Amino acid sequence: MKTIDDFNFENKKALIRVDFNVPLDGDFKVSDTNRIQAAKPTIIKVLEDGGSAVLMSHLGRPKGERNPDLSLKHICTTVADVIGVQVKFVEDSVGETAEQAVEALQAGEVLLLENLRFYAEEENGAADFASKLSKLGDIYVNDAFGTAHRAHASTTIVAEFFPENKCFGYLLAKEITAIEKVMRTGEKPVLAILGGAKVSSKITIIENILDKVDHLIIGGGMTYTFVKAQGGQVGDSICEDDKMELALTILKQAEAKGVQVHLPVDVIAANDFDNNAATQTVAVDTIPDGWQGLDAGPRTLEIFREVILKSKTILWNGPVGVFEMENFAKGTIAVGDAIDAATRTGAFSLVGGGDSVAAVKQFGFADKVSYVSTGGGAMLESLEGKTLPGIAAIIAS
Repeated sequence: MKTIDDFNFENKKALIRVDFNVPLDGDFKVSDTNRIQAAKPTIIKVLEDGGSAVLMSHLGRPKGERNPDLSLKHICTTVADVIGVQVKFVEDSVGETAEQAVEALQAGEVLLLENLRFYAEEENGAADFASKLSKLGDIYVNDAFGTAHRAHASTTIVAEFFPENKCFGYLLAKEITAIEKVMRTGEKPVLAILGGAKVSSKITIIENILDKVDHLIIGGGMTYTFVKAQGGQVGDSICEDDKMELALTILKQAEAKGVQVHLPVDVIAANDFDNNAATQTVAVDTIPDGWQGLDAGPRTLEIFREVILKSKTILWNGPVGVFEMENFAKGTIAVGDAIDAATRTGAFSLVGGGDSVAAVKQFGFADKVSYVSTGGGAMLESLEGKTLPGIAAIIAS
């Protein structure tokens, strides 16, 4: 695996695919700089070597058309503030204007190209567009894990034009290493905590990780499909009746593979999907009609904590309750606390997936786990065992 440390960028122009698909407020100001912060070490390495950086990214979904609201010019000042270097901008991604801007770039300077998705060829993975991009750098660096699962021109196809001069940036290399620790090289016992609303969205992940983990905690809305499949009463809780047979199959597969599955034993049930609804703590398999489970119960959280604390490698993908509502966030916070404690005693903990990442940030756990993934869809596809095209393109000789 070639990383940015395998190259010296002195007098070289690095063409870096970053993920600057950041949220903008009503005044076109960046409201969350995490993705820019994550790319900083790679950019700084190039500059400190004595090279220059040509940054390319997408922003939003302009669908191949120029949309002034989605121009990357809006983020230039913020990128400069974060990396501590003035950032030049060119209102194109390819062609003569872009090539001239790159030609004028001096060592130590940074240039940001216009939104790649202003061109339909980007998402289509057009080789001609990738060829034009390749003229803008001497070495191609992919540091955008969030788009590594897309075979787009800038994430995958362009690498073909740099057969020897291509590598992973620091961020993407970290993502690959973190997933490898969970899926292949992690110290045992290995634990996966899977939450979220539906079994159907996690089927492939569950099937793929059963050969890798020793313990599997299932929480959130998925719980009730498993419980009902085993004959339990789940009241009005979310449940995929058409996936109950699958849930039983998963439990049988886990047993055959020696994986201990931990389902909630009690839940906080509410009489409405509302933060201010009436609540009661009930056994997970005796939820009354008219009531729905919205969070893990106290006994469940004790069991989950015991399992987490004895694990040495931990994957957390999905909350165990409706954490967006304060009264049903206690379970997710308790899981975060337990993972924090396990991490402090030497466990490796990886958090990935949109809702779980949002939860660790909201409740202050982002700096208390080993790694928080920056890629939602890419992370999920990695856990499903898929080879991501953006990663395969760098590894290919």
